[in-house]
Amino acid sequence: MRDDHGPPLIAPRLLAWYDRHARVLPWRVPPGSDAVPDPYRVWLSEVMLQQTTVAAVKGYFERFTARWPEVAALAAAEDAEVMAAWAGLGYYARARNMLKCARIVAARGGFPRDRAGLQALPGIGPYTAAAIAAIAFGARETVVDGNVERVMARLFAVRTPLPAAKPELVALAGRLTPDARPGDYAQAVMDLGATVCTPRAPACGICPLAGACAARAAGIAAELPAKAPKTAKPVRHGVVYVARRADGALLLERRPPQGLLGGMLGWPGGEWREAAAEAAPPLGAQWRPAGAEARHTFTHFHLRLTVMAADVPLAAIPARGAFMPAAEFDTGALPTVMRKVWAIARSALDVGDRG
Repeated sequence: MRDDHGPPLIAPRLLAWYDRHARVLPWRVPPGSDAVPDPYRVWLSEVMLQQTTVAAVKGYFERFTARWPEVAALAAAEDAEVMAAWAGLGYYARARNMLKCARIVAARGGFPRDRAGLQALPGIGPYTAAAIAAIAFGARETVVDGNVERVMARLFAVRTPLPAAKPELVALAGRLTPDARPGDYAQAVMDLGATVCTPRAPACGICPLAGACAARAAGIAAELPAKAPKTAKPVRHGVVYVARRADGALLLERRPPQGLLGGMLGWPGGEWREAAAEAAPPLGAQWRPAGAEARHTFTHFHLRLTVMAADVPLAAIPARGAFMPAAEFDTGALPTVMRKVWAIARSALDVGDRG
């Protein structure tokens, strides 16, 4: 990086660009606004955005804040109600920790204002704590997500592959973080990575930092950040049972509070294993294969679920789970993998447009 484009000039250029081109997001206070960032909205958005795209989060954020406009309202909500509202957003441990955090914050009368205090709360790691401290409270914290890593790797031509390069990229980002407007600066770097310094075909011609970018000067911007080869994900298998009673009620069970999909509604089944899966059905019935596997990919493995379906009489008594009346059944309250199961099972049960 040339001296005339060194670190002291990066933040002013980027903030000037952000003032003109900041993304309009439902949780964000626009640059130049007299409004003060709401720590609750900043925190909620950051929790939702963990491993999830902005496009996927927008609708959930707007529904959550309409229903629970402040942290005390969310803290007072029923667990099942919140988990149902979260359904489809994935990574359900976030929702469980979010509720724990909301209740602690409501009890103490507000969010801590510093990174260390924020990081002590459930579900808030180093990145999220730094983001909340900077954006909501104006603390000079270095905020580094995937977008920021990419910008730093290109700006300084860091060739070390990720994830080994993370400490170096965080240190470089820290050198550039200004004392003034650290929250806007954090959002500016993220916006630059999301809209200009994109993973493929970066738009270097319109980048406000193009003249300072070492990777652009070397002609390797599109190659960075380098990444170590990914290991193949294992495949796990399971069996799920979808039973419909004669009155249209469906057999569902709530999963244990801990683990994947913890606290969510789902179809009864067995453990997910890498070997061939077996599971005792939840009640005696004429079970039949639904005709297709439900396939879903989690962070660390691929899942293949054999779907079994059965129509059962009104007198059926399950060994696990409970029947939910058809009028109360809402696929929107199911996690994505369980929605996939239902899409397969409903055809086998001849539900048609009624389910």
